[in-house]
Amino acid sequence: MKIDFEKMGGLVPAIIQDATTKNVLMLGFMNEEAYQKTLDTKHVTFWSRTRQTLWTKGETSGHFLNLVDIKIDCDNDTLLVKVNPVGPTCHTGTDTCWGETNDDSPLLFLTELQDFINRRKQEMPEGSYTTKLFKDGVNKIAQKVGEEALETVIEATNGTDDHLVYEASDLLYHLIVLLAHKGLRIEDVATELHKRHDPEWDKKRREAKAAGKMK
Repeated sequence: MKIDFEKMGGLVPAIIQDATTKNVLMLGFMNEEAYQKTLDTKHVTFWSRTRQTLWTKGETSGHFLNLVDIKIDCDNDTLLVKVNPVGPTCHTGTDTCWGETNDDSPLLFLTELQDFINRRKQEMPEGSYTTKLFKDGVNKIAQKVGEEALETVIEATNGTDDHLVYEASDLLYHLIVLLAHKGLRIEDVATELHKRHDPEWDKKRREAKAAGKMK
C-alpha cells in the first residue's frame, strides 16, 4: 500500500470506523511514523498537530482503538481505519466525536450469522446441528423451514409475543441455512426487498413479465 504523505506536508487524514457497527468514530491524522506504530502495536496512533508529537489513542484513558484493518482511498491520500474501540472514543466521553451513540444494530448480526452458517457448510464439524441439516439435504431443510413457519403462525395467532419472537428466530435461522445450501445469502433477500421498495417496482415487474411472454 503506497500512501501519499507528501500531498499534505507529511500527513494523511485517518477516518476511524467501528469494524462492527460501521459507525464513524473520529477523524485524526497520521504521518509515516504514526502509521507504522499503528501497524506494529495494533493500537491506533496519530500525529497531534497541536502538540507536534505522536499520541496513541487510549494511552492515558485506556480507551484504545484496537486495529482491525486499514484501507486507502483511490487517491492514496486518505486512510479508512477499522477498529474495535475500548470505551468511548471522544475525549468528552461520548462514543463518537460527533456526540453520537455507537450502537450495534442487531440487524448486523444477520450477516455474522450467515458467515457462521457458511463456515459450518465448509467445515462440517461433527456434533453441530447445522452440519446435520446440511447433511440431511435440501428437502429436509426446506421441510424444517415449513415447520418453523407453521409454528410462527400458531404463535402469532394464539400465542405470546415472546413465543412469537422465539419461533420467528427459528424460522429465520432455518431460512438462512436453506439459502446457504443453495449458495445464496440473507443479503440476497434484502436486495430483493430493496428493489420492491421502489414505487415503480410492480410496474417494472409486470413490464418485464410481459416482455418475457412476448419472446
